Amino acid sequence: MRILFPGTYDPVTNGHLDLIGRLVPLAESLVVAVAINLEKRPLFSDDERVEMLKAACRAWPTVEVRAFRGLVVDAARQVEADLIVRGIRSSAEGDRELQMAYTNRALTGIETLLLPASPGLAYVSSSLVREVARFGGDITPFVPPEVAERMYARLREQL
Repeated sequence: MRILFPGTYDPVTNGHLDLIGRLVPLAESLVVAVAINLEKRPLFSDDERVEMLKAACRAWPTVEVRAFRGLVVDAARQVEADLIVRGIRSSAEGDRELQMAYTNRALTGIETLLLPASPGLAYVSSSLVREVARFGGDITPFVPPEVAERMYARLREQL
């Protein structure tokens, strides 16, 4: 089975990595797809996000990291995914993701699996990490060490 796990990953968090680690044994191959969304203004460039994810996923040989533009279903078709997986942290997020899952299935027939976050990481989000870092807080419990270093360096550049 080939699984597509799309997201913005700005930055990749330990929550993302927990989900990836839980998906690896279920998939023959797992494509972690970094969304390029022209509507958003990410802290890191597309290439930087791909690079950080590749480094964070190095231990899993069946994981491929790539960027994509456009609809998730187009990325799923492009990589010939059998399944799309989305992580959810809350019931409110689940409602929105469920609507997207129905839409994706109507467009392509590809099913979406909504995978709940591990309880100890359910509060961790990329936007939370960015905000904590911007105000000088310690983000090391939420992201890999290399990502924390890059976040702090990027924020120093912006001062």
